[in-house]
Amino acid sequence: MPGSCFAERIGEFVALTAAEDDALRRLEERDRALKRGTVLLRENDRMGELFVLKRGMMMSYVLLDDGSRQILCFLLPGDLIAVSALVYARSPETIVALADSMVSPFERSAMARLLVEHPRIAGAIMALDQMERVASTDRLAAVGRTSAKARVASILLEIHNRMQRFDASVNGTFTLGLTQEEIGDATGLTAVHVNRMLRQLEDEALIARENGRVTLRNVAALMRTANYVDRFEGLDLGWLPEGR
Repeated sequence: MPGSCFAERIGEFVALTAAEDDALRRLEERDRALKRGTVLLRENDRMGELFVLKRGMMMSYVLLDDGSRQILCFLLPGDLIAVSALVYARSPETIVALADSMVSPFERSAMARLLVEHPRIAGAIMALDQMERVASTDRLAAVGRTSAKARVASILLEIHNRMQRFDASVNGTFTLGLTQEEIGDATGLTAVHVNRMLRQLEDEALIARENGRVTLRNVAALMRTANYVDRFEGLDLGWLPEGR
């Protein structure tokens, strides 16, 4: 069986046993291909499955009362999608493919078995959820309290760093895969304002852009500009139980 994207993600933080790795692989036995723009779940759709994103890029968003869209997060390979299915019968968000993608659906009952049989994986999933929660809090604080340039810089750093974890060949240069409108909907800016901030970052020699690819030319300065903290570093997971 091919390797598990989710096992690779969890394996960043804990050394998986063969049994744990096999259990995570079984979550990805089925594949579903999605074309760019395909909606996986709409807000208020009934839910019963979770998904592992194996290839591509997706996003989750909600529509506000005025019809505007607020992007909540971008999803990359190895991410667990629709975790809210564990607590809600209907989806609190819309999830759509930003590129041709592949997901592996699995039932909630499979997650229940996994948590009973492999408590260390249960702890690792809880820890991963907390990392993502803190990162989401950073994004919320940025929208409310930081400059437009800082918000755009933070998105570039976040996407680069997350891509690099999955693909070691990503080293400063990457295909962003987002339109300026999508960046705007994630940062509370208009597409025109996003374009202005990207050009300003270029003028300051912090980034370069060419044919849809972005190069981070001065990562340290970009991090200062963004007030960026990588919430997937400095972890303390020594409390996790022994693997089975």
